[in-house]
Amino acid sequence: MNDAVPTRRFRRLPGWMRVMFVAGSLALSWMVYTWATSEPVDTPPHTLSTGPGVPPGDMMVSLAANLNAPLVAGNRVTLLENGDEIFPAMLDAIRNAERSVNLLTYVYWTGDIAETFANELAAAAKRGVKVRVLLDAFGARLIDPAWVKNMERAGVDVAWFRPLRWDTLDRFNSRTHRKALIVDGRIGFTGGVGIAQEWAGNAQDAEHWRDDHFRIEGPAVRYLQGSFADNWHEASGEVLVGDQVFPPLEAAGSARAVPISTTPGVHFTGIPLTYWLLARTARQELFIATPYYVPDPDLELGLIEAAQRGVRVVLLVPGPHQDSALVRYASRTYYRKLIEAGVELYEFQPTVMHTKLIIVDGAVALIGSPNFDARSIELNYEVAFAVQDTAFAQRVRASFAHDLTRSKRVTIADVERWNALQRFRDHMALLLREQL
Repeated sequence: MNDAVPTRRFRRLPGWMRVMFVAGSLALSWMVYTWATSEPVDTPPHTLSTGPGVPPGDMMVSLAANLNAPLVAGNRVTLLENGDEIFPAMLDAIRNAERSVNLLTYVYWTGDIAETFANELAAAAKRGVKVRVLLDAFGARLIDPAWVKNMERAGVDVAWFRPLRWDTLDRFNSRTHRKALIVDGRIGFTGGVGIAQEWAGNAQDAEHWRDDHFRIEGPAVRYLQGSFADNWHEASGEVLVGDQVFPPLEAAGSARAVPISTTPGVHFTGIPLTYWLLARTARQELFIATPYYVPDPDLELGLIEAAQRGVRVVLLVPGPHQDSALVRYASRTYYRKLIEAGVELYEFQPTVMHTKLIIVDGAVALIGSPNFDARSIELNYEVAFAVQDTAFAQRVRASFAHDLTRSKRVTIADVERWNALQRFRDHMALLLREQL
């Protein structure tokens, strides 16, 4: 009889407290497991060889060299805002494809727009275009199986990245979060958008998400294709070669770009190194939009030090509408330190804000799939581009500024109004940082 008392007391707790208790127990178990099985990484503190603040051109050269990546000239990059601009541009490219369509996505869910994509991909295959679709086995688990069968019957090659199997359990937590559409090897699209009804519309209400995608033309498209080929090889066994996949590409504009692809498990390279360098080399302003702000200590310190040396640092995150409550709770644990350092912190109000963007000094923009969280830094395959083009950066900056007008600035007074239970909940959520 006495054994049942704790159970009854547990059931009387508020639902969110029970969830946090279970989550905390799981997090503690996971932390013990990862501590026991991981190899320690002993590295000195990260520093720059010069003082902070580097001209944009020098920063791009340094970024490319440190990443062992090319600095690619001759590109045109176009901002597409929300589903009303993004989906028509992507579908138009698919409908006009002549040789090949390669689509890689983490999210492929349900709804009219998702069905339209499936139908257009099938139609392209029927007219003789080589169509490959690569779906993350976890992120795209909600896709209608009938759509997949219809695409395959039409001749589309569909592959699944890391499906759940006993022999791949050790890799199941590492996903491909890349978003890439490459048409004829010449036109590329990347950004934050998934193939789902949530991204339709123009962020006009809580049911229609705010997000950006980007159309890329020029030699940089080859590296977006390369990120697709990388994951495609693992999922299908096929190595993509030849000019149908990698055609010669002429200059299409004046933008310089550094392609950035992440490899999970490699310490402080790719995305985390890029984030840190952008923060440390900013001279006047550093604008960041991210749907998931759960940084590691190096990245958090980078933002704080930038603000403390006089850089205007603005961080835009989701507000009341968030697709992950645990991420929102964990993010709030960072607010006080950021605000006290001088960071301007805003929460987007109208709907879910899923934009992933960094703008440095109005001259360089980082675009692509990664978030400001542990999954993008340590676990997921991501693809991004650092783009140097003043006209493009100013266009993106104006879009960011408009989003701020639809956001609420968070102050220390707001943070101090949180009660003890809210703070406890937030810190319990932070225990799951590595998995959020």
